[in-house]
Amino acid sequence: MEREIRNVAVIDIGKTNAKLVLHDLETADDLAVLTTPNLVLKDGLYPHYDIDHLWRFILEGLAALSCEKPVDAISLTTHGASIALIGPDDLVLPVLDYEYELDAEFIAAYRAERPDFSETQSPALPGGLNVGAQLAWLETRFPERFAQAETILTYPQYWAYRLTGVRACEVTQLGCHTDLWRPAERDFSSLVDRRGWRGKFAPLRSAFDELGALKPEIRDAMAGDWDIPVFCGIHDSNASLLPHLMTRQAPFTVVSTGTWAILFAVGTEPKPLDKDRDTLANVDAFARPIPSARFMAGREFTEMAGAEPGESGREAAERVIARNAMALPSFAKGTGPFPTRVGDWTLDPATLDQGERTAAASLSAALTTETCLSLIGASGPIIVEGPFAKNTVYCDALEALTGQPVEAKPGLTGTAAGAALLARGIAGRAGRANTETKEARRRAPWPGLQDYAETWRRHVAGGRAAEADVLVGGE
Repeated sequence: MEREIRNVAVIDIGKTNAKLVLHDLETADDLAVLTTPNLVLKDGLYPHYDIDHLWRFILEGLAALSCEKPVDAISLTTHGASIALIGPDDLVLPVLDYEYELDAEFIAAYRAERPDFSETQSPALPGGLNVGAQLAWLETRFPERFAQAETILTYPQYWAYRLTGVRACEVTQLGCHTDLWRPAERDFSSLVDRRGWRGKFAPLRSAFDELGALKPEIRDAMAGDWDIPVFCGIHDSNASLLPHLMTRQAPFTVVSTGTWAILFAVGTEPKPLDKDRDTLANVDAFARPIPSARFMAGREFTEMAGAEPGESGREAAERVIARNAMALPSFAKGTGPFPTRVGDWTLDPATLDQGERTAAASLSAALTTETCLSLIGASGPIIVEGPFAKNTVYCDALEALTGQPVEAKPGLTGTAAGAALLARGIAGRAGRANTETKEARRRAPWPGLQDYAETWRRHVAGGRAAEADVLVGGE
């Protein structure tokens, strides 16, 4: 008799940290969470992820979790903008860190070759954030090793391959600003055919597909004696979106936060996207294009608030508003709705106490989020997932600025909960704890915020603020 799947071990590899989460599908609870840094190695051919460290963490974590509770299945989710080139057994080249600055001469040549935004709905991004640029750079710089690659795997599916031996690709990763996918046609882009890569990509599989059973040597190190199926996996922000697609009526917007904030406008009226302001069409787990926007919220917040931002509240934010103390984007170069602007302040941030500085950073993040929402025509309630859901200044300001209800879902592992749902199949539904949409808490009005917001917008629209207004630069 087939074993009922209830407890799903989710391998969740984010840009900053990797997690292993045991998620109960019936109660929608995380039963256990293990974490490790996602290390970038600077030696070798180029900066790359420490795949060996992650693999040890996965194997040891699966064994440890299985001793606590039964593991019925495994699912996967990872950050985007990464790709794996596989030879007969494993990687023929390290997995490139997407923040690595590819050389200017190559980027100029690639930009002349990449498909138009109208084809891919993928904006031109810095570093290796366009996976097509990564592949072209690797092929140009290391042609012999690139030629040894039998198969190109999207990143969650690389880890699924390590677990099962089955090679696959999946559309949420291919549709994540890669230049490799045509969302409207649900097919590879002209770049893939022009470069002759189509034959190297592994077969397309649904995120919901069961790829195979866990390899025996891995299973033997775990408790229990049943076969453990491994599901194909999904891009992390799309994992956060998935429970809402399964339980909510459109229109609504999901803001998935972490190192990045990714905004998905579901059921909105179509409007042209702005390729120069980090808007794009992501592709959901059902292969449908979703108007999206993004900015490096976690990275920006740390730069603005400081390495140890601590807590903040309405009182600190009101003092910030009274002083017109503003953090102005962008502190993460080349990303978000203000990619050409240099991050700065309207006063010396050293004159603010830590709570005030954190509040100013929270207000700036909320204003940047509001800008992104307007760029993609978002409507309906706003669901904030991840770390920023715990930031009351951010959530209160976002609701006041947009006039739309904000529902905060502060769990650390929203991506894991979505990835675990893949084990229910494409017709599945969320667990009992997720089947009812809760009313968002209505937040108190915020006098002075709209005037503050107008001033912030004028500063941002003018580029870097005039010298008389800026005492400390943010670079």
